[in-house]
Amino acid sequence: QVQLVESGGGLVQPGGSLRLSCAASGITFSFYAMAWHRQAPGKQRELVAAISSGGSTNYADSVKGRFTISRDNAKNTVYLQMNSLKPEDTAVYYCNGYRAVVGNYWGQGTQVTVSS
Repeated sequence: QVQLVESGGGLVQPGGSLRLSCAASGITFSFYAMAWHRQAPGKQRELVAAISSGGSTNYADSVKGRFTISRDNAKNTVYLQMNSLKPEDTAVYYCNGYRAVVGNYWGQGTQVTVSS
């Protein structure tokens, strides 16, 4: 049974930082590309950041220079370090793991609220 469990969300003031974690089980984690997506109320889900099985990363333009995605294959965990947070970063953040042909899996989401 595949599980992706996010943690680390919460309420933070503008300019603050949060670190999201996503612990994976039931998959050969090192073979999977991992990504963080987010969905704000009334908006479509969007890709925030992704990291390949080899460690290559890419980011949405809106978060470049502020967010960093990383992975620890020994811990089957992917992280999203979020700095200089803005109110427009408020959303539910979802962890996603995908491997061509094999599977595409999602976590349950964690709420991030940026507000003073």
